Amino acid sequence: MRILIAPSGFKESLSAGMVAEAIARGVRRVLPLARTETLPLVDGGEGSAAALAEARGGRLVPYRTTGPVGAPVDSHLALLPGGTAVVEMAATAGLRLVPRELRDPGLTTTYGVGELIAAALDHGVRRVLVGCGDSGTSDGGAGALTALGARLLDADGLPLPAGGAALARLDRIDVSGLDPRLAGVELLVACNPCNVLCGPQGVARVFGPQKGATPERVEELAAAMERWAEVLERDLGAAGLRTAPGSGASGGLGAGLAALGGRLLPRFEVLLDHVDLDAKIAAADLVITAEGAIDAQTPSGKIPAEVARRAKRYGKPVLALAGTIGAGASQVHEAGIDAFESIVPGPMRLAEAIDGGEEFLVAAAERALRMVMVGARLQRARGTSEIMRAAHPGITGNGPAPRTDRPAVPPSADEASAGRTSGGRPRTSGGKPRISGGVATMPRTAATMTRVYGVSPLAELIRGRVA
Repeated sequence: MRILIAPSGFKESLSAGMVAEAIARGVRRVLPLARTETLPLVDGGEGSAAALAEARGGRLVPYRTTGPVGAPVDSHLALLPGGTAVVEMAATAGLRLVPRELRDPGLTTTYGVGELIAAALDHGVRRVLVGCGDSGTSDGGAGALTALGARLLDADGLPLPAGGAALARLDRIDVSGLDPRLAGVELLVACNPCNVLCGPQGVARVFGPQKGATPERVEELAAAMERWAEVLERDLGAAGLRTAPGSGASGGLGAGLAALGGRLLPRFEVLLDHVDLDAKIAAADLVITAEGAIDAQTPSGKIPAEVARRAKRYGKPVLALAGTIGAGASQVHEAGIDAFESIVPGPMRLAEAIDGGEEFLVAAAERALRMVMVGARLQRARGTSEIMRAAHPGITGNGPAPRTDRPAVPPSADEASAGRTSGGRPRTSGGKPRISGGVATMPRTAATMTRVYGVSPLAELIRGRVA
C-alpha cells in the first residue's frame, strides 16, 4: 500500500515537516510495510520560502527586519533560479512573532514585509513572489508600503503611526518617494482568493478575533479597511479592492501590494505545482492530510480541502487530522475529505495541547489507520453487499449497483475469455448482465473493481461503497 502524507503545519506548534513525520510514525505502527511518502505543504505562510528553496534548488538569505510589534526579528527570503525572490510575510510579520500579551491587530505592522521586498530588489531579481498566510497583522499592507517609500498622511499632513487602526484617520498617500525599482519587477502575491478586504466577510471580521481583536476593535478595523480601500482607489488608482479576491490576504496585505501593481494569484496554483502534488496523489492508495483546525473555513482555500479537491480527480480517499474540530467541520465532506479525526485525546489547556502536539499526532494517525483496518476486516468477514446495504438502506441484492458516472471500460483479454461484457459484468446467454434482486451482480476482484469503478477498492471501502 502506498500512503501519501501531505499536511500543513500547525500554527505556533509544529512545522509541516514535523507534522508529516509524526503522522508517518503513527502509520508505521499499524502498517510497518506500507510505502509512505511525506510531502509537507505550504500555503504561503510559515515555511513557504524554505520549502520553495528546497524544491527549486534555491537558497535562503537571512535578514534582520522590523517585526510586527516594531522590535527587530530574525527573518529571511529565498532566492530561486531564474531571478525570483520569495518573500514569506510570516517570516517577519507572522502571528508567531507577536507575544500573546501584545496581540492587537490594530497596532501590528507589515513594515518588515516591505523591508524584505526592498532586500529582494537589492539582489537584482526580475520577479518577487510574496507568500501570504499566518499573519499577525491587519494593517492592509500599509506598513509594507511605508517601508517601500510611501507616506501615509493624516489631515494635518503628519505621518500615521503603525497599525491598521490608524488608517481610519488616513487623508492621503504620497508616493513620490516610492522605490522606483518596483516598476521594473513582476510582483506576484500568492494568496487565498476567498479572503477579501471589506464587507461582512472582510478580513477584520473574519480573522481579527484570531489575532487578538476585541469585538470593538474588530469594528474599528473594519471601518479602517473601508477608508484604506477608498484612499487607495483615489490616490493610486487601485479600483475594486474592497471585495477583490485575495485583497484581504494576510490582514489586507494583498490589497496594499495590489495597489502597487502586484498580481493577486490563487496560492495553491502558485505554490503546490512546485512540489508535483498531483502526480504524487495519483500514485497513492490513501492520502492523509492535516491542519491545526478543521471547521467551516476549511473548504475555503485551506490546505486539507485543496489536497482533497485534487485527490477527488483520481478517486483517492482522504483522511484528515486536526488539532481542533470546530463548528461546521462536516462541510469538509463535500470538499472531498472522507473522514477526519481530532488529535487531542481529551479536554486540556492550549499550552498542553501545543506541548504534546507531536505525540498526539502519532497516536491519532495510529487510531485512524486502525479504523481503516477495521473496515477492511469487516469487508472480508461480511462481504461487499452487506456493507452496501448497511450504508445505503435502499440497496438490495448481492452486489453494488454499477457506477453510471464513469465511461464504460473495454473488457480485458481475461474478461473477454471469461464471457464478461465491457466493464466486467457477467454475460448471460442473451448477452445481458445477470440480475439478482434488481441489482447487477458484479465481480469483486481488486483489479476488476478498479477497472469498473475507476478507483481503488481501498478508496471505495473508506467511502462505504465497496471494498
